[in-house]
Amino acid sequence: MQRYENRRAVITGAATGLGRAIAQRLAAEGARLELVDIDRDGLTGTQAAVHGQSPQTQVGLHLVDVADEAAVQELARTLGEDGPVHVLVNNAGVDSRGGKVHEYPTELFDRIIAVDLKGTFLMTKHLVPLMFDAEDPAIVNMASFSGLAADFDRSGYNAAKGGVVNFTRATAVDYGEQGIRANAVCPGTIETPLIDKLAGSEDEAEGRKFREDQTRVTPLRRLGDPSEIGAAVAFLGSSDASFITGQTLTVDGGVMAYTWPQAML
Repeated sequence: MQRYENRRAVITGAATGLGRAIAQRLAAEGARLELVDIDRDGLTGTQAAVHGQSPQTQVGLHLVDVADEAAVQELARTLGEDGPVHVLVNNAGVDSRGGKVHEYPTELFDRIIAVDLKGTFLMTKHLVPLMFDAEDPAIVNMASFSGLAADFDRSGYNAAKGGVVNFTRATAVDYGEQGIRANAVCPGTIETPLIDKLAGSEDEAEGRKFREDQTRVTPLRRLGDPSEIGAAVAFLGSSDASFITGQTLTVDGGVMAYTWPQAML
């Protein structure tokens, strides 16, 4: 029996990158998927990718902004008509450099907090009641190693992802008696379209330099692959992690295992 057979998983930020990789992994393990994003074309692309490897997977597509409470409430109502939710993966997130704190645009800070942190809160708030009657329910929140340590010029993202880490602990404490587990995954630098957006593609000089620098400071001497985050999420959402809750799993190739020498900053 596959780990996710007869289990229904809701994944936000499912249109690309990590969300798509998570969807593909859970589908391969037998999950029924409910995919959430604001990008219609990206969602249909993920659906096609899932069906390309797991043709029998049931996939629901939902155009929802996780920062919009009314939209999340309507999503919860719709999902509730079709039974319990077993796994919630709060993966939706945005990121951008904004300069030092005194330069950082307030509207950018607000947007990152709204999607990355408030969106995680709203999805949990309104979907957790759908998990009360599920067998072995689990929540997996996508944080970041940027939520464990700071970056230059990214205070909004650092604040949001640090908040996700501690919100995950709060959720674990609040719902332990109901048997609902909550854990976070903290990816390091993973080769996704977000890297192209933030640093440039491999075809661009800036993008190549970014990848070289990140490889140099990573003990495993490479960037991560989205499938490796999919594997981490699949573990935490499964019964193999049945006595793990309130924890943070860092998947970063070893970066957070040491103190960065000044020369690397």
